[in-house]
Amino acid sequence: MDKSRLESKVGLFVFIGLALLAALLIQFSKSSSVFRGTYLLKLHTANVGGLKERAGVLLAGVPVGSVKKIDLDPGGTNVAVTLEIYKDNLIYHDARFVIEANGFLGDQFVSVVPTANSPPLLTNGQDVTCEAPFNLQEVARGAAGFIQRLDDTAKKLDASVSDLRSQLLNATVLANFGSAVTNLRVATEQALATMDDLHDLVGTNRAQVNTAVSNLVLFSAQLTVLGDSATNLLATNGLNLTAATKNIQDLTSQAKQVMTEVQAGKGLAGALLQNPQVTTNIQDLAANLAFASSNLNRYGLWHFLWSHPVASPPATNSVHPFKLESPPLRQ
Repeated sequence: MDKSRLESKVGLFVFIGLALLAALLIQFSKSSSVFRGTYLLKLHTANVGGLKERAGVLLAGVPVGSVKKIDLDPGGTNVAVTLEIYKDNLIYHDARFVIEANGFLGDQFVSVVPTANSPPLLTNGQDVTCEAPFNLQEVARGAAGFIQRLDDTAKKLDASVSDLRSQLLNATVLANFGSAVTNLRVATEQALATMDDLHDLVGTNRAQVNTAVSNLVLFSAQLTVLGDSATNLLATNGLNLTAATKNIQDLTSQAKQVMTEVQAGKGLAGALLQNPQVTTNIQDLAANLAFASSNLNRYGLWHFLWSHPVASPPATNSVHPFKLESPPLRQ
């Protein structure tokens, strides 16, 4: 085999290998849109995180394009991301665009989340809004601040526990607590002793207690019988009691009427009370009786009769007051 034929065969083999390699690269490359029609969408977001050009675009988890270009907006406040979407993948205007990552620390991509798929469809060059990616560093900083606050709170709690321990668990408090426990134990023992004494008292006086209880029961029964008797008495003599009560009321009314008539001077008693001569005589009689009783007490009955013989009453009907004179005192 000559040298020229060998070189030709080697060159053909290398060419075929390069062609196969290029076909494989084109088949598995993210830029396979060379042989497929595409349209562009322009995303606007505040931050793209770690998103890079040629990153994938997934619609419901299916690759539908790639990131073509990432630029800052003219104002410098937002980022414009140009997406290259295959024409055979239709995206509706109500779809959500989110920048996500593969796993926890994987490459980021643009995720298109379909919702109700309401028309119209997104067209070439149309502007859409994209949600910013999850910023792990911001979360870490927030968690660090939260952990710092937790640490401060733990320190304050530890200081409070230390203060509480110093106030409640010092020697004086512990001594007082021990004394209180001892007093409680002594009081408990005394209470137990009292209960034992009470038990012994009840045991030794069981007969008397039973007798007292029996007497109380009997007395209660007698009270019940007495109450029943009183009830029967009232039931059987209700009419008589009513009549007696009415008679007392009538007597009271009559007595009141008589007193009213006497005060008014009606009748014999009223006339006597209203007569001034009778009143004077009664007063003189009362004075004589008082004087006579005084003499009786001082000299005796025989001396009184000897000194004041009984005289015959006068013939006239008029009433004359008389006065007793005291006898001369004995020397």
